[in-house]
Amino acid sequence: MAWGEHAAWVSGHERGDFYGRLLADAAEAPQRNAGRKKIVKPSDMPWEMSRQGLLKHMINEGMNTRMETVDVYMQIIPPGSRSGKHRHLAEECLYVLEGHGYDLHVDCDVEITDKYFWKPQDEVQRFEWEAGDVVYVPPNTIHQHFNADPARPVRLISAINRIYKQCGLNDLEQIEDAPEYDPDLVLDAETIRRFLRAPTTVAT
Repeated sequence: MAWGEHAAWVSGHERGDFYGRLLADAAEAPQRNAGRKKIVKPSDMPWEMSRQGLLKHMINEGMNTRMETVDVYMQIIPPGSRSGKHRHLAEECLYVLEGHGYDLHVDCDVEITDKYFWKPQDEVQRFEWEAGDVVYVPPNTIHQHFNADPARPVRLISAINRIYKQCGLNDLEQIEDAPEYDPDLVLDAETIRRFLRAPTTVAT
């Protein structure tokens, strides 16, 4: 035979229909997508009391929407409180819907060899923001959001690309939990309203 290595590549008994599956998936996509939501009502957006804080998921891979590439949630930070502190490889942007406060960011040095290492730098950067601003979080940055108003909640809209996760780079680490985090908490309308109110003070 013309190819000297043919004795190796002609061996094996495994069979696959991977390309056929790609064709079938492409053909079925229009019908499948027709059943996915283009409009997501507030009642269909799940609430979560997460380690990062109080979230209302607007678009998520686990929801039946047409969005394929981006996850979006609204985060509510109660008056005078803060989010959790975490770090992830994917970059993130947040639109400040309501309130004012600041972010603390720590850049990390990264080394990728046979293993993946990261080390926080010494400098802590502070960024002030208010309603109407967009906050950018660079890749692999430790970050935390603070509500500077003791009387009103902050509302943020967070958007993050799924491509990192789909490429096997779902490097997410929680460093500090939000003060309100309680895994046993049952969220309902009244509980959520309570987080929107300023804490009451007891006169002495």
